[in-house]
Amino acid sequence: MSRASTFSVRQARSIGGEISVPGDKSLSHRAVLFAALADGTTTITNFLPGEDCVCTMRALQAMGCVIDTDSATRLTVHGVDGKLMAPLEPLDCGNSGTAMRLLAGILAAQPFKSRLIGDASLSSRPMKRIVDPLREMGAKIQGRGDKHTAPLEIDGGALHGIDYTLPIASAQLKSCLLLAGLFAHGTTSVTEKTPSRDHTERLLVHFHAPPVIATQGDGLGKTIRVRGGTRLHAQDFNVPGDFSSAAFWIAAAAALPGANLTITNLGLNGTRTGLLSVLLRMGAHINESISDSSCEPVGTVQVYGRRLRGTRIAGAEIANVIDELPVIAAAAAVAEGDTEIRDAHELRVKETDRIEAMAGNLRAFGVTVTVHNDGMTIHGGGPVKGARVPSFGDHRIAMACAILGLFAKGETVIEDTSCIATSYPTFQDDMAKIAVFRETGLASLLGSH
Repeated sequence: MSRASTFSVRQARSIGGEISVPGDKSLSHRAVLFAALADGTTTITNFLPGEDCVCTMRALQAMGCVIDTDSATRLTVHGVDGKLMAPLEPLDCGNSGTAMRLLAGILAAQPFKSRLIGDASLSSRPMKRIVDPLREMGAKIQGRGDKHTAPLEIDGGALHGIDYTLPIASAQLKSCLLLAGLFAHGTTSVTEKTPSRDHTERLLVHFHAPPVIATQGDGLGKTIRVRGGTRLHAQDFNVPGDFSSAAFWIAAAAALPGANLTITNLGLNGTRTGLLSVLLRMGAHINESISDSSCEPVGTVQVYGRRLRGTRIAGAEIANVIDELPVIAAAAAVAEGDTEIRDAHELRVKETDRIEAMAGNLRAFGVTVTVHNDGMTIHGGGPVKGARVPSFGDHRIAMACAILGLFAKGETVIEDTSCIATSYPTFQDDMAKIAVFRETGLASLLGSH
């Protein structure tokens, strides 16, 4: 068996130029799902051809949806008007929790049996949070053990609408229930106390099935309602650049004095850009401009590097930066003072336990870290040395450590970087475009050894 690839990074002298990042992963998943369920033909441009999104596309193809791949990033989706076909084999979601949770909501209402499987990492992640409310809607769905881990066995059939309050801020859970609600009898209401990503609500409007959204008073969040039997109608969609991918370059440029980086065609949905607020609080110099807001806000971010200082991230803010916390931890390592991250229990059940994984890797770089049950405190500002660290098979851990490697003296090697392809296949190429290194040897994918 060949060993996994490694990624070697050296300390950067400067970061600058102009770059655009691949299409948004969350939106690519949702766009192809909505287009498949719609009537008519939808063209999706700037689709992210990462492994996660490809799993969603292949699952839809296995259920009778014809998808022409005009190129890796351009799809023509021939919608099935909500009527999928029973798959002949289990649907493989790979490493994608988004694929599994959103497909489960759809399949719970389809008149056939299906089975959702995933890789070892995904098969360890709890699915109870979607199983319980789907069962309230009348779904026959079963996972393994008390946490209902994959594989998920689904015997689809008639559902009924429910009123459900999310126990945690989770766009995946919200989207799962709203998609199930499109096929249920009656109205499905989902209330979130803390805002989560609103891509699903925006795409419902884009595909001509607008939900009813009511904002609650006294800081109690909002309620999103969909009516069962509402049909989706085809509508072309251009996927903006993924803010969570751009976050690595934004954080790197913000923390390196003298850096000057521009990122164009970037998704700037306010439920995704909490990183900007965190970095600004840390003393970053960032300009943001929106050029299009017809469905998703899209625009440009310009970052000027300077020395950062520590901050505290907790409470309602966590939901808006959950995917960016690994790279925030990397930036905190080179910032002056302490950065405290709390109320981030969700990091424990991502592709890996991101609290323990990131803390262990930071220590390998020479950074002092205090771990809490719901986060960590990074004691920043000290010297950072190159290290050899594992990715734990987690794309965001791998990329966050590569960013820290840009600030570390000597060489940094991240092991098992094949996971990066799940969300950012061109990561190493983009790093080479914007970074000038202090020593010979650009960041490179060394390949199998």
